[in-house]
This record gives sequence, C-alpha cells and structure tokens, in this order.
Amino acid sequence: MPVRNLVAAVALALLVFWAVGAHNRLVRLKHAIAQAFGPLDVQLKRRYELIFQLIEAARKYLQQEPGTLDALLAARNQARSANDALRSRPANAAAVSVLVAAEQALDGSLRQLFALAEAHPELQADPTLRELREELGRTDNKAAFACQAYNDAALAYNNAQGQFPALLIARLFGLAPSALLCATERAREGQASWLGCG
Repeated sequence: MPVRNLVAAVALALLVFWAVGAHNRLVRLKHAIAQAFGPLDVQLKRRYELIFQLIEAARKYLQQEPGTLDALLAARNQARSANDALRSRPANAAAVSVLVAAEQALDGSLRQLFALAEAHPELQADPTLRELREELGRTDNKAAFACQAYNDAALAYNNAQGQFPALLIARLFGLAPSALLCATERAREGQASWLGCG
C-alpha cells in the first residue's frame, strides 16, 4: 500500500473517530439537560399542587370574586400542561419558551390573588392559607435552584454545540441550541421565581 493511501486512510479514520466522539459528547450533554430537568420538574409539580390547594382554601373567602380564582386555576393548568410538554423534550427551545410564558402568566395571577388577600384580613389570618403561601415560597426557592442546574446543563450543551468544529456535527445532525430559564428575585414578595432569559 503506498504511503499516500496509508496517510489518507489514517486521516479518514481520525476524522471519523473525531466526528463520532464529537457527536457522542453533544448527545451526552443533551441528555444532561434532561437529567437536570428532573429536579425542576419535581418542584414544578409540587408548585402546581400547592397552587391548587391555595385556590381551594381561598375559595370560601373569595366567593364574590370567583374570576380571580378561575384565572389562577386556568393559568396553573396551562403551566402544568407546558411543563408536561417540556418533560418529553427538555432541551427543546420552543417548549422551554412555552413554559416560560405560562409560568410568567401564572406568577401574574398569583400576584393578583396575593394583592386581593391583602384586602381581606380574614384571608390573611387563615392559618392554612398562610402555611400554603409559605410552602409555596419554599418550593419556589427550590425551583430556582433546580432552574440554575438546568441553565448550567443547557449552557454547557449550547457552548459545546456552538463551537467550531463541533458546530459542523451539530448542524449535520440537526442539534439545535436549548433555551435557558433564569432564576430571579421577586422584589415585591421576596420569594424566588424563575422567568425566561432574553
């Protein structure tokens, strides 16, 4: 075998091994996003259950204002559906965007309920509602930490698939970047919340 053919065969073999390694690394990083979504998913499920309990507990005090509770319930159901959709595709940027929008709407509806609660002293005095609100705050804090872990995994994947020469493999196999979620502080309530990054 001539030296030229041997060099070409070795170069081709190295290129194939590099391409397989780069693809496997990107797939491993994409799976890390799914793994990081697990704890966030647990906290979001807990959050949705607490919000449902909060709605049911507040219903007896807010019988004259069912629209607020109905809007909160609808926002909660929409966020839960968006979370369910993201669970099956945790690295999908479009699914992340839908969840972010649904969570922002849910946060807005929660703020309306909390503002309404300030006008009803009996609502603030109810120990069950106070406990649920505190537990919701703790759950939001845990969700913010889980959100940060998700962001770290998504950022590692995005950085790896966006760098040359792995970028070629990502484009060849249609591996798109993932969207990020951002943990922020709600200044008004002092509770952690998570909203989408721009």
